[in-house]
Amino acid sequence: MDKFIYYLVTLLESALSVVGIRATYEQPRYAVVERLDRGVEIRAYDGRVAVETDARGQGDSEAFGRLFRYITGANVGGDRIAMTAPVETGGRLIAMTVPVEQGAEGTMRFYLPRQVAEAGALEPTEAGVRLVRVPPERLAVLRFSGGASPGAREEQIKVLEQVLDAAGRKPVGASFFMGYDPPFAVPFLRRNEVAVRLPAP
Repeated sequence: MDKFIYYLVTLLESALSVVGIRATYEQPRYAVVERLDRGVEIRAYDGRVAVETDARGQGDSEAFGRLFRYITGANVGGDRIAMTAPVETGGRLIAMTVPVEQGAEGTMRFYLPRQVAEAGALEPTEAGVRLVRVPPERLAVLRFSGGASPGAREEQIKVLEQVLDAAGRKPVGASFFMGYDPPFAVPFLRRNEVAVRLPAP
């Protein structure tokens, strides 16, 4: 794709997501296999490929920048890759985007479009950025709108944990956040999710 057109499309997608329109972003495939109290969904996700980097938290602009540079050409082919949603961040809740994930100290993760993953994702050229193959998995997910501050996410994680505890479900690993919109999106139109991984059925 021509560089000018790529950046124009990326800019338009970002502008649309400010008002809650995110249909232009490819999202990982999943099926809702069960619904629990308070809106908690049990989802079965297909396997997928992500690019990730270590992060200090959701608002880590350096981590986001490394991942964004990967999809805009910092890879062995110099290819530009479409942005997807969500951005997943996990691990410790610290002061974040469409998903990114964060681990022990924290990781941020972009999922790659299926077509790119199937063709063979290109290796990153920037230090600290790596490709990760994520196998099919089950997640328990709670969706919410509004701000996604550490306090807001912590509150939603408590709800998610209470619902899972009442249902006799035991998570595997730490909770994480999935953001589908840029930080400057209209708060009540934002799609935010907190999630935990569950044992395979």
